[in-house]
Amino acid sequence: MLRAAGAMDAAVEPVELIAAAAGGDLAAFEQLYRQFSPRVYGLCLRLTGQREAAEDCTQESFVAAWRALTGFEQRSRFSTWLHRIAVHTVLARRRGLRVAYEVAEPAAGLPEVADPGSEAPLDLERAIAALPDGARHVLVLVGLYGFSHAEAAQTLGIAEGTCKAQLHRARGLLAAALGLEMS
Repeated sequence: MLRAAGAMDAAVEPVELIAAAAGGDLAAFEQLYRQFSPRVYGLCLRLTGQREAAEDCTQESFVAAWRALTGFEQRSRFSTWLHRIAVHTVLARRRGLRVAYEVAEPAAGLPEVADPGSEAPLDLERAIAALPDGARHVLVLVGLYGFSHAEAAQTLGIAEGTCKAQLHRARGLLAAALGLEMS
């Protein structure tokens, strides 16, 4: 399979870049930033529901990653490690700064979900953003980013049973918001 010159597959770990950046190479870290920042921003946007907060959290996440990079042991994928930093950044921000929640515009490039029974497209991103914090956080981590219930519960500081209940709640609220029937 041919790829454009310079294109990096997100599933491939950029081991050389990680090692160079851990050694203090700013250009290597900038390449990591360019490769991973869109997904980190998307995660932050889904968790915060606010573009400005998501931009701030993305930036704070990469600053934290730069500072902690020498401690990255490669026991997990770099993207997983970076996503955990982003989640912790968002949660720390929420604990320290309670702001009024606003429904965000959909993230650029994400498809809208169309209701088969109508001409008007439904906006899945808006429906996710309108969920209560706990349900939204669990849905984003488990449903969209593939965290296990145990990982999400540990990351969010909740019991695994609570995590499962929040996911069930989120799915029900999404189904109602999108006019779908739960089976």
